[in-house]
Amino acid sequence: MIRGARRSRPVKTAWLASVTVWAVATGAPGLAQPRATAVRATIDAARTYAPISPHVYGQFVEHIGGIVNRGLWAEMLDDRKFYNAIAPADTPPPLPTDRRALRRFTVVGPADAVVMDRERPYVGEHSPLVRVGGARGRGIRQTGLAVRRGRAYTGRVILQGDPDVRVTVALVWGSGSGDRALVPVGRLPSSYTSVPLRFTAEADSDDASLEITGTGAGGFRVGAVSLMPADNVEGFRTDATSALRQLRSGVYRFPGGNFVSAHEWREAIGERDRRPPTLDPAWNAVQPNDVGTDEFMTLCRLLEVEPYITVNAGFGDAWSAAEYVEYMNGAATTRMGALRARNGHPEPYRVKYWGIGNEPWGEWQFGVVPLSQFVVKHKQFAKAMRRVDPKLTLIAGGAMPDTMTQSKQALRLGGKVLPDPLSPADWTGGLFLHVLDDMDLISEHFYCYDKQRFDLEKADRVPIGPGEPLVEWMRQPANRVRAKYEAYQDYLERIPELRARRVPIALSEWAYARMRPNSYKVVPAYAWAFHEMFRHSDLYQMACFTFATSLVASNRTEAVLNPAGLLFKLYRDHFGSVPVDVAGDSPPPPPRFPVGGEQPKLNAGSPTFPLDVAAAWTEDRRALTVAVVNPTESEQALDLTVTGVELTANGKLWRMAPSKLDAVITPGEKPEVEVEEQAVAGLPASGRYPPFSVSLFVIPVRPAAARPASGS
Repeated sequence: MIRGARRSRPVKTAWLASVTVWAVATGAPGLAQPRATAVRATIDAARTYAPISPHVYGQFVEHIGGIVNRGLWAEMLDDRKFYNAIAPADTPPPLPTDRRALRRFTVVGPADAVVMDRERPYVGEHSPLVRVGGARGRGIRQTGLAVRRGRAYTGRVILQGDPDVRVTVALVWGSGSGDRALVPVGRLPSSYTSVPLRFTAEADSDDASLEITGTGAGGFRVGAVSLMPADNVEGFRTDATSALRQLRSGVYRFPGGNFVSAHEWREAIGERDRRPPTLDPAWNAVQPNDVGTDEFMTLCRLLEVEPYITVNAGFGDAWSAAEYVEYMNGAATTRMGALRARNGHPEPYRVKYWGIGNEPWGEWQFGVVPLSQFVVKHKQFAKAMRRVDPKLTLIAGGAMPDTMTQSKQALRLGGKVLPDPLSPADWTGGLFLHVLDDMDLISEHFYCYDKQRFDLEKADRVPIGPGEPLVEWMRQPANRVRAKYEAYQDYLERIPELRARRVPIALSEWAYARMRPNSYKVVPAYAWAFHEMFRHSDLYQMACFTFATSLVASNRTEAVLNPAGLLFKLYRDHFGSVPVDVAGDSPPPPPRFPVGGEQPKLNAGSPTFPLDVAAAWTEDRRALTVAVVNPTESEQALDLTVTGVELTANGKLWRMAPSKLDAVITPGEKPEVEVEEQAVAGLPASGRYPPFSVSLFVIPVRPAAARPASGS
C-alpha cells in the first residue's frame, strides 16, 4: 500500500508548537516566543516500509550547451567537422556566457586562402579547401584551447591534397617561436586519410591554438580534426568520470530532454568522424553527433550505472523507436543488431528502461499533439517496441497537476490554471485512463525556480521578496515531491484500474533552477526532497537529477564534486535502504499559499518541524541510519527516542555544515564545503544541529538485538 498518512497527534497543540518553532527559525514577526523545549522525535525501527530504490539517486544528461560535449566528452575542439564556414582571422571568440556558441576555425593567411568545398566534402555539406602558395603557411586555426604543462594531447586530422603540398599541424601555447609542438605530415594522399597527432605542452595556457597549415603548390582539404587529452577514458574526460563514478547513481537518462524530440538517433552512430554535424532545433545549437548511443553506453559502463533511453515521440515514429530497441537489444543476427555489430558492439546492450517521449504535454516540444492523439501514439510505440523486446520497462511521459499548472499547459489545454481531474489538461490522469497497460512507470518532472513562485491568481510566476523565510525556500523541492504523492492518491480514488495495477513514479527530471553554480544553498533543499521520496518509497522508484554535470565543479581541465555532489554521495554511501517510521510533536505548519499547483494540501516534512528527520535500516539490518536536515538559519535542538531496536553506544556522524550558505567548491582551491566525519557515542538523545546543516548518523545494532520484522 502506498504510504502517506502521518501519525495522528493533538492537532492544535502540535500546530502551535510548529508555528512557534517556525517563528524562531525565521524571525517572522508577530508570532510566539521560542518554546522552552526541543523538538521531540520518535523513531520506530520495527515499523518499516518499502525499500528505497538505488535509482532515486539517478542522473539525467542532455545535449544542452556544453553539458555533454564539454562537460563529459574530452574533445577540445569546437566544430571539428566544419558545420560552419572558416571565419576571417579577426573573428572574435564567443562570449563566455553564450553556452551555445562554438569557437570558430579561422583563416591563417590571406582571406581568400580558404574556401568551403561542396564538391568533395568528407562529412556534412562542405569541407575547407586550403589554397597554398609558396613557403608561407596557409590554413586554419582554432584558438582558446586549455593546455597544461607536461600533459600529452592526442588526436587525428583527416587530410587530402595535391602531391606538392606539405602540411604541418602545430599545438601553440605561446607567442615565442619555440612555444609550439609540431607534427609534420609529409606528402598528402589523394584520398582522405587519417593522420595521428600527439603533442606535449611545455607550458600552461588557456588560450592555446591548433594550427593546420600547408606550404608548396596546390591545395589540401581538411575533412575533420580531433584533439583530446591523452589520458581520456574512451573519449570521456578522466576528471569528470572519476568524480561522477563516486556517486554510484544507479541509472542515467539520455538523450533528452527537449533535445530528443527532434533528434535522429541514427545520425549519432557509426564512425564518429563520418557522422554529420547537424543543427539541433530544440536548443538552436550545432550538434557534432560525437556522443551518441554507443558512447552513452560506454559512459554507463564507465560509471557502472544502468541506461534509461528516451525515444523520439515528437518528430519520431513507432517504427524508428522499434529499430532503436533492436539496435540496442537485438541479436547480431537481426538487421539492426547486425548494424550495431558492424559498429563494434557485437553483444546486445540489453537496455531495460525506455521512455516514450519527453514532456509530450509541452507546447515547446517538436511534434506536440493533444492528449487524445498522444495516447494513440503512445500505444503504437509501446506495441512496436515490445514486439522487439517484450521485457522492456516502459516509462510514459506524464505531467501531474503541479507540473501542468506551473508550466501553464493546463491553461493552454483546458482554459483553467488548475486542470480538472482526468480532463485533457490532466496529462498523467489521461495516460492512466487510456494507456495504463502500456506503461510500467510514469515519468514526472519538476523544477523549482530561485526567488520565484507560481501565483494561482495571476496564473504566472511572481518574484519572491527578500523576506521569504529560508525554510520555505528549502521546502520547495520537497513540496513538489509531496504534491505528486497527493495527486497520485487522488488518481487511486478516481481510477479503479490504477488500484489494481500500481504504476510507480520515475521522477525523470528535477532540480532547483536558475541558481548560482555550485552554491551550497541547494544542499539542505535536496536532502529534504530525498527524505520526502523516502517517505513514499513504494511510489518513487526512480529519480534522475538535472543534470549529472550539475553535481560537478569544473573548468576545462579539472572536475571535482561540488556541494550538491557531495550530498548525493553522502546519502548514496551511508543512508540506509529500508525506511522506518518517524513520529514527532511538531508537524509542518499549514501552507502559506493557496493549495494547488506547486503547493500541496499538506506541507512536506516529518513531524519534527523545522527540522526534517528520516531514518532507515541498512540493507543487512546491522545498523540504523538517521538523517537530520536543519533548513533554517538558526541552530535547532532535537530530542530523539528510538524504539523497536537496541543500538550500540558507538557509531559515526557525517555532517555538512559550512559557515556560509553560499559556500562553493572550486577546482584547485581549498573547498568551502566538506563532509566532516566523526565518531559518536551512539545516537544522541539530545542534540543541537547547526544552521542549514545536513547530519547523517550510522549507528550499529547490538549483536544480541532481535532483527525487526518488515512491514507496516
